[in-house]
Amino acid sequence: MLSRVLTFSPELDESFFQELPAAAAVFLLRGEGEPYISKTANLRRRLQRLLGPRNENSKRLNLRDLIRQIEFTVTGSDFESQFLLYRLLRQTFPKTYAARLRLRPAPLVKLHLENEYPRASVTSRLGRLPGKKKEKETECGETGVSPVLHTATRAGEDAPAPKNQFSNLYYGPFPSRSAAEKFASDALDFFKMRRCVEDLHPDPAFPGCAYSEMKMCLAPCFKGCSDEEYQSEVARVQAFFDTSGESLSRELTEQRERASTELAFEEAAAIHTKLEKLKPLLSQLPEIVQRIDRLQAIWVQPSPEPNSVLVFHFAEAMLQGPFPFSVDLRADSQSMESRVETAIASFPPPNSHSTAERIEHLAILKRWFYRSHRTGEIFFANDKGSWPLRRIVRGIGRVYKGEKPAEPAPFSATSSAAPPS
Repeated sequence: MLSRVLTFSPELDESFFQELPAAAAVFLLRGEGEPYISKTANLRRRLQRLLGPRNENSKRLNLRDLIRQIEFTVTGSDFESQFLLYRLLRQTFPKTYAARLRLRPAPLVKLHLENEYPRASVTSRLGRLPGKKKEKETECGETGVSPVLHTATRAGEDAPAPKNQFSNLYYGPFPSRSAAEKFASDALDFFKMRRCVEDLHPDPAFPGCAYSEMKMCLAPCFKGCSDEEYQSEVARVQAFFDTSGESLSRELTEQRERASTELAFEEAAAIHTKLEKLKPLLSQLPEIVQRIDRLQAIWVQPSPEPNSVLVFHFAEAMLQGPFPFSVDLRADSQSMESRVETAIASFPPPNSHSTAERIEHLAILKRWFYRSHRTGEIFFANDKGSWPLRRIVRGIGRVYKGEKPAEPAPFSATSSAAPPS
């Protein structure tokens, strides 16, 4: 997995250190005991501290007398180092890598479509994606549960429910659980889907709850609506999440225009108030928050090699790469957009081994995206699988030159055309 291997001898340490690049890298030290794995911004300086002559008065870690072999790969960015470190630790320490990485699973909004009366909740677990077969057992022996998930599931979050023909859907990732809960709560204020967590057994004698009293729920618990009416409301909620709110915005806009045409000005004013309440909710929604099984992204990261950048691909909750991409056009008659399109078409299909691995890849994605300072740029495909090729080309140029990223364009779940230059 690491590209270079060197033998270390304390007697020849001066020549050994000169062979090491003073660059960012992921490295592995082998010798007596278990391997030592880490990443660094300067490999030569880091190994001089770890393997240099021992200072008897210092308490700093020194492995000079224990290490005999060094493996390393030079990296171009912290993101590349983090992903390579994850893969290396996962391979070397399959039982403890999650604790070593301190990955926190990404909060998601889950739409429980497998329940007879669907609802929404916030979760850090990721179940089977639509169209996926049942997952193999994970390393920790429980289907679909990542070792990253060291905390207990919240009450009512994944309660068993009667199955129907639909698969549960997941939306995210959000920066925190509180952000996911606030978005779900604010979004559901526009609908009348239930918010209780119990499995329902409708009974006309049931008194209902506060939401049904406030007319914020169709109250399937006491047959306040037909099953068809409730499923229709659930379909509206799913459309809202699938389109990042655009479906509801269009629906309310059409209702307001129709009311104005019919001179029902009070009704039009009430609908306009709903639209004004919806706008801040959608404007604050990060571009990355999408339906997980449809989320496709491309990262462009600096490369340690000249005249190139590195590209990572995210699809089906799996991260792949890095794939080198040359920015030297002198020997190529194709335009840059055509070369980007060809490179995207050549990405191998995602190869997922377990739901646990997808949870971890989502956690890596979430950690990088929500950093206050990050290197590289990210671009998303729309729901038709179309990529903003011109934006990607410009992003490649900025990353290669080390320029500041452009402001992200507003997310559109339905538009397939690249934005204008």
